[in-house]
Amino acid sequence: MAALTIEQIPVLRDNYVYLVHDSASGLTAAVDPAVAEPVTAALAVRGWRLTHILNTHHHGDHTGGNLPLKAATGCTIVGHGADAHRIPGIDVAVGDGESFAFGRTAAQIIAVPGHTLGHIAYWFAEARAVFCGDTLFSLGCGRLFEGTAAMMWQSLGRLRQLPDETRVCCAHEYTQSNAAFALTIDPANPALRERAAAVAALRRQGLPTVPSRLGDEKAANPFLRADAPALAAVVGSDDPVAVFGEIRRRKDVF
Repeated sequence: MAALTIEQIPVLRDNYVYLVHDSASGLTAAVDPAVAEPVTAALAVRGWRLTHILNTHHHGDHTGGNLPLKAATGCTIVGHGADAHRIPGIDVAVGDGESFAFGRTAAQIIAVPGHTLGHIAYWFAEARAVFCGDTLFSLGCGRLFEGTAAMMWQSLGRLRQLPDETRVCCAHEYTQSNAAFALTIDPANPALRERAAAVAALRRQGLPTVPSRLGDEKAANPFLRADAPALAAVVGSDDPVAVFGEIRRRKDVF
């Protein structure tokens, strides 16, 4: 199968939109277009035609560009069927475990509720890339606006099962602030200290810190390590859900 080309577009204050292009078929998808204009400009530069929008969840900073882009291009909007009433312009409803065909490749749909109840991730195995919206961030995870700690821990566990080489294509540039918090929770973790230093260097140069590598997240992201003995000791519990919930609570007030 032909490899996908993935381009990252910074928008708003700290959002990322991703363009996913299949050269064999000419299909191009925008993942979570917060706004339309930067997407349109990026497509024009590359000579690509927008054919799809892939939404991970319904929040406005992920769907704000849906209707203008659909009006301009006639693209097909894909999202979770359970959230169809909250995703502007949705055409194709997908669900957990399904496969969405995209040219000569396909995305596996993974339900990852917690941030919202209808949150999904798109896993492109051939490209070793997961588009996870606001469920998993580099060195962090999304707030629990609609789900529970148990729900989010299970969702992160599903993402943690993907191969280490997976590119974590999350939707926000939060890594530096996430690193500052993570060091208060897991200060003795050498992988975290190394990642925090690398992130600081990238940001000094004005460079993005994502996509990150899932293997690095497994080693350094405290929200993926709630079952690690070091974090159990910090929180004082052997229950990973309780550990995760306490780490998330502390991050909320950090």
